[in-house]
Amino acid sequence: MSDDLFGTAAVRERVLAGWAAAPVRFREDANAEEDLALGGYADRVVIELAQNAADAAARAGVPGRVHFSLRGETLVVANTGTPLSAEGVESLATLRASAKRDEPSVGRFGVGFSAVLAVTDEPVILSRTGGVRFSRADTAAVIAALESPGLDTEVRRRDGHVPVLRLPFEAEGEPPEGYDTAVILPLRDEAAVTLVRRLLAEAGDPLLLALPGLAQVEIETDDEHRVLEDAESRWWVHRAAGVFDEHEREQLLADRPTEERSRPNWSVLWAIPRTDAELPGVVQAPTPTDEALSLPALLLASFPLDPTRRHVAQGPLTDRLVTEAAKAYAELLRERAEDGDDVLQFVPTGLAAGALDRALREEIVALLPDTPMVRSVEDGTLLRPRDAVVVEGADEAFTTVLAPIVRGLIRSSLQFRAALDALQVRRLELAEVVDQLGASEDPEWWRALYSSLSGMVTDPLLRESLGTLPVPLADGRLVRGVRGLLLPAPELPLDVLAAFGEYGVRVVHPDAADPALERLGALPATPRTLLEDGAVRTAVEHSAEADDPDAIAHAVLSLVAADPSQAEGLWWLSDLVLRDADGDLVPANALVIPGSEAEEVLDDEEVAPIDRAALDRYGLPALEAVGVLATLGAVTASDVALDELPESLKDLDGIEDWAYDVAPDGSRYGATIGELTAIRDLDWITDDAWPRVLELLGSSPDLRRALVTQVRVVGPDDRPLGVPSYAAWWIRERVLLEDGEPLAGRADPEADPVLAQFLDEAPAWTARLDPEVRTAVGLVREVGDLDADGISLVLGRLADPEREVDESAILRLWSQLGPLALFPAEPPEELRVLTDDGRTRVIDISEAVVVDAPMWLQREDLGGFVVASGAAADGLSDLFDVPMAQEVAQGKVDGEGLAADVPPIVRELVSEVPQTWWEHEELTVDGVEVSWWVDDDGAPHAATFDGLAKALAWAGGRWDQRHVIRAVLNEPDRSSELLVDAAFD
Repeated sequence: MSDDLFGTAAVRERVLAGWAAAPVRFREDANAEEDLALGGYADRVVIELAQNAADAAARAGVPGRVHFSLRGETLVVANTGTPLSAEGVESLATLRASAKRDEPSVGRFGVGFSAVLAVTDEPVILSRTGGVRFSRADTAAVIAALESPGLDTEVRRRDGHVPVLRLPFEAEGEPPEGYDTAVILPLRDEAAVTLVRRLLAEAGDPLLLALPGLAQVEIETDDEHRVLEDAESRWWVHRAAGVFDEHEREQLLADRPTEERSRPNWSVLWAIPRTDAELPGVVQAPTPTDEALSLPALLLASFPLDPTRRHVAQGPLTDRLVTEAAKAYAELLRERAEDGDDVLQFVPTGLAAGALDRALREEIVALLPDTPMVRSVEDGTLLRPRDAVVVEGADEAFTTVLAPIVRGLIRSSLQFRAALDALQVRRLELAEVVDQLGASEDPEWWRALYSSLSGMVTDPLLRESLGTLPVPLADGRLVRGVRGLLLPAPELPLDVLAAFGEYGVRVVHPDAADPALERLGALPATPRTLLEDGAVRTAVEHSAEADDPDAIAHAVLSLVAADPSQAEGLWWLSDLVLRDADGDLVPANALVIPGSEAEEVLDDEEVAPIDRAALDRYGLPALEAVGVLATLGAVTASDVALDELPESLKDLDGIEDWAYDVAPDGSRYGATIGELTAIRDLDWITDDAWPRVLELLGSSPDLRRALVTQVRVVGPDDRPLGVPSYAAWWIRERVLLEDGEPLAGRADPEADPVLAQFLDEAPAWTARLDPEVRTAVGLVREVGDLDADGISLVLGRLADPEREVDESAILRLWSQLGPLALFPAEPPEELRVLTDDGRTRVIDISEAVVVDAPMWLQREDLGGFVVASGAAADGLSDLFDVPMAQEVAQGKVDGEGLAADVPPIVRELVSEVPQTWWEHEELTVDGVEVSWWVDDDGAPHAATFDGLAKALAWAGGRWDQRHVIRAVLNEPDRSSELLVDAAFD
């Protein structure tokens, strides 16, 4: 046994004497120790032992090192620094009486070592100067040996629980090599092992920051080996410290314990992790408290604590330290801002986590508006937040452009909106900034501004704020508002765009154009969109009165020349005045290309050749697109209402008359045409040019379609009707030949010879025309080509007594006329009919009837015959307004006749004939003698063999077999021959 170097025996004697003399002292000590072990220091063993190591190193003036080693159920904590002394042992055995009273230290209360009691009942301290141990079991044994009834009673009342750290005992051993002191803690149970393992795992940089006297903390367990050092390389740290003067001591420390009042020093440390380190989330004073901290930083400050050592004590000292901590935090943010960090993320926002946290945040937020910590976009200098401005909704690109205009402008984002509000940064609405933008900047600056908006225009609310954005135009004006402006294509020159400015065309200056403007409501200004602009149309239609008509012409033709197809359908471009060959101003639709087909066929009193310089400058396609003619032109309109023709068609000669003529039932109201293409300027064609013009119309695909394709008119009842095109109608109505008679209605060179003999001959040159063109202009190839006037002409010439018309010709005409739905313009008064001798004659129309069955031809009493069958007969009756034969005679057979069987051979040859016929000696119908008849019931009647053959053939619906039937009836011996022939039918 070594000498009692630390006087532990004397300490035990004093303590035991006191307990024996007054057992209540034993009770007080036991309760106090238990409060600390189970309350304030229940989970502080690691931090408290590290804190003692830091103080030891500070007293020795050496860098502190502490080594935690957990092996099995024993924790060994070795440290460098001043070794254990008799005063230290006495301090350990005396609650709340630290041996560090007159020394600067982290520990302030002399109770930190009691934290070991949370995990052990047998702590041992070995130092270079000796060792000491404490033991709950040995303390209980010593008390029992005193044989003090009072103490025994207290021990029994406490169920044998005695203080551990009041009675020190000598201990033998040495600390590990390289260390001055070692604390050995045999852990009480598995729960203690688990607690220590957790506390060691949680130890990190905050431990080093809280204990600056420690240069290194080494942790070894069965699972890991860590070395903690150089914490400030991973944290941005700001420290503040001071000493209260006498006056401040009186004010701030009056309510603090005596020993605390003797320590007027204060300190604050703020630390922000450089990486994504986990923050403790509580205030440390300097050991962790239960005071929540919501700020994204670590705070270590010398706050006064309440007796539990868990909470900061309220009072003037805490209030002062809150103020000092707020100043230090503001300085830390200023330092970080100077180094280029965005410190808005560190500005307190949201709800506080507790009373102390609220006090800190309020003090910090009061200081930060005057702390230079936000960076100017314009020159990068740090600004006080109260001097700064943000533009609501502006992104980084837009803010950069605005910086020279908006003084004190800083960057902002929705993420830090609350922080900016807390800093009292002035907020400008985007619309307010837009309203302040002036007109002094050049188009290139505006383009940079618009380009910077590309990331913002997708937000509907921001687009609303940009509604009054200024935009420079090609004509030099600056207008507010993007919607409806035209964005010029790159190929459109500035002078072209500027020419329309005085008419209200608003085209963005090419140097200012940017895609962002389109997303804000501007329209791409292709040649088409510009030409469709109402202001451009106004400029064109009033170009003759313009101050500079040549400028308007140049602008329009430049647009059209960029893409002539863009002018399609813009008929009013033909009103543009251009210079003719003599320098006069003439509308484009009255100009022709020199040497062109149009110049060849159009009246030179109506048109003039265009100045060739314009042709050379803008090209033929552009000039044709605005209406200058190289050949005949056409106008197209869609969704045409016949009762209200569009402007594009109203200049066409006779268009109103055409619309009336083609309207269903003669009414234009409610009749429409989906698309109409009309050839223009037909009335300007010279009389002698028509042969060339019609060849031209046939050879040009577009013009040919406009002539030969029927127009589809839809009536109010939605029924479609095909009608002649405008060009076909005009030529039929207006084109006259040298003889003064119309071209229309003449016989086509390929007309039916029978029909042709009743029509005038067409000129020889028409043979060179396309057949469809000949039909379209009114030449007649067949009866179906006749119109009402043509039918009147044919019927009139057919009824000319001076003409020789044979039976075959008239029968052929009747078969063709019958299906027609047209009627003559004027009903004929006379009509050519058949005679019984196979010739034709002209009679008064009142004497004619139409016969649609051969038996009626026996009724000469009915008058002259117009012969046809089926629908053709009905059509001729309507066409000539002549009755059918059965409408003027009953066709009733007189008498009944004698029923007879039809010979079997007849029925074998023609199976359709009836089985029975009626024989008459003399057959009369309506009192007129005939040789055969078929009554209304389909029964055949006959008075002769020839009549019987015809009656049977007509009754059986096989009129074509009448000759075969007659042959069998007249020559029965030919039956076999006829049957053999029928096998090949």
